[in-house]
Amino acid sequence: MQFKYKAIKNGKTVVEKIQADSQEAVLRYLKTNNYFPIGIWKSDISSISAISLFRRVGFSDIVDFTRQLAIMLDAGLTLIDALEILKKQVSKSSFLEVLENLDKEIKSGRNFSSSLALYPQYFSSLYVSLVKSGEATGKLSDILMKLSQNLEKERIFKGKLKASLVYPAFIILGMFVVAFIMMTFVVPKLLDLYKDFDAELPFSTKILIFISTILSKYWIFIVLIMGVAGLILYRYFKSGYGKLRLDTFLLRLPVLGNVIKMAALVDATRTLSILSSSGVSLLETLNIVVETSANLVYKLAFAKIKKQVEKGVTLGAAMKQTEIFPPILVQMTMIGEQTGHMDETLLRVSRYFESDSAIAIKAMTTLIEPLILVILGIGVSFLVFAIITPIYSLTATLK
Repeated sequence: MQFKYKAIKNGKTVVEKIQADSQEAVLRYLKTNNYFPIGIWKSDISSISAISLFRRVGFSDIVDFTRQLAIMLDAGLTLIDALEILKKQVSKSSFLEVLENLDKEIKSGRNFSSSLALYPQYFSSLYVSLVKSGEATGKLSDILMKLSQNLEKERIFKGKLKASLVYPAFIILGMFVVAFIMMTFVVPKLLDLYKDFDAELPFSTKILIFISTILSKYWIFIVLIMGVAGLILYRYFKSGYGKLRLDTFLLRLPVLGNVIKMAALVDATRTLSILSSSGVSLLETLNIVVETSANLVYKLAFAKIKKQVEKGVTLGAAMKQTEIFPPILVQMTMIGEQTGHMDETLLRVSRYFESDSAIAIKAMTTLIEPLILVILGIGVSFLVFAIITPIYSLTATLK
């Protein structure tokens, strides 16, 4: 969404517009760029094209943009020329609007990193900081190439994770839909056949009749209650306390918890490595890691580490005080600090966690699929048993 802000910088009042997910994102942008915020409010939604609302800029668009821009800058093109070429190649209108605005900002005198910071929902603080570092060192093409490789690895990892979860999620959703339809509309008609016979029904059939009666009579209310409950849970888990409880619970799960843990460690070590090699200060690096951490448990852990580093504690020693980090990460970080090659050491650790995450994802997929089949088999068996068993009782009564 689009926001409008009023702020003071260098004694001058500035009123500008910015694309962001929330007012907090706008506030982070203002603080990062040394603005003193006066007011932040939503801008007129009519300024956003209707097409862009339905054709949102995706993560893959950012990855492709970064890689193509890095190649063109490395070939000797200027940033303005590269953006002009990219604008002609982009087919998605929402992203074309972003590129046009970036082009206007740069031509008006704003540097590239500050222009990217106007779109925090697309370009993370890690992205902006690396571009800013590239501008300061004159190695923007090298930084963008390194960033594109990092984003490509992230896209591959997310793709593997989504691919491993799509099939189980589809099966589980289909199982619930079919069970709901059967219990609400099909089973009641089958069970009506037993009402005309004075026979003692098995306990399993009585349970099935009870569930089916409730669903067939009150299914609308049940759907509404589930919708309201889902909305309440969604808002609760979006809150700080609720998200912390959820993230803590997910990390404790036997198989899925290991996948989430490996994903968080891969992101953190890769970010630490790439920022360290780009000349970003350790405190600024930790601040970016805190902002980009998706799991709140690790976010709070890195925030605690940052406070320790501010007091003069080394990164490895600060990590050692936090129980959630594996010993190999702590030891390799200490070695990197002692040898002065922390960026290379963390990169090796990141690759190690990547291989572990691939194994964890494979293990999760291997476990989930047969588990779903077992649950599906138990459900179908119970349904068949509850419906067919009374037939034998009725046959004995008729005899």
